[in-house]
Amino acid sequence: MHILIQNAWFAPVGPNAILNPRRTRWHLPSPDKKGVSARVSLSPNTMTDSILDTTPLDIRSQPLIDALTIEYETRYGDFFRRAGESAVSELSRYPAELFAPPQGAFLLLIRDGETVGGGAFKRYDERTAELKRVWTHADLRRQGLARQVLRELEARALRQGYSRLFLTTGFRQPEAEALYKSAGYTPLYDTTAEPGVVLHLAFGKDLHEPERTSSLEDLRISTPIPLEE
Repeated sequence: MHILIQNAWFAPVGPNAILNPRRTRWHLPSPDKKGVSARVSLSPNTMTDSILDTTPLDIRSQPLIDALTIEYETRYGDFFRRAGESAVSELSRYPAELFAPPQGAFLLLIRDGETVGGGAFKRYDERTAELKRVWTHADLRRQGLARQVLRELEARALRQGYSRLFLTTGFRQPEAEALYKSAGYTPLYDTTAEPGVVLHLAFGKDLHEPERTSSLEDLRISTPIPLEE
């Protein structure tokens, strides 16, 4: 398996942003280690994973958006309806500009031309990025793809000047909870509370010293959010 990094070039991010595929470039280290860009021709017989830095407005982001919409509606539809909202409104809550550098990032994991994973972050505070939209294709889970997406997001957050990552996941997503724990993220909620008492499970990670938790205390959720009947 090969892993490539792809940078897509766009018009300014906004409602009318348009992808120009002719300005898409592949980057690989050159054999002489001078870092010269190289064009890559993909063989249809070779399984190739690539990381695409892009925007939620990119048509290739649609599989991620569609799958998360279904997942959110399936798991939390009763909560959305109670609040007069929907999974669609939740996924459109943040404008695409928030996920654009230098303060944000949005990436897709592409396998042989198909979107199989992705994730994003936006600014939380001056030293913290907040992870959002982390997803992998349901048929390809437990293959390490989510960990790969996390590594790429962590690397970008560091390059963009952040020293911490923060996120929340829902109480009905045990797979996500297990993923973040296994990837070195510290739970920032009462882990002794009964299931369903804390609705938003917060996690944090110090990007410079992942084992250090003292730097995350201001991110901690100290009061459980009660489950409404």
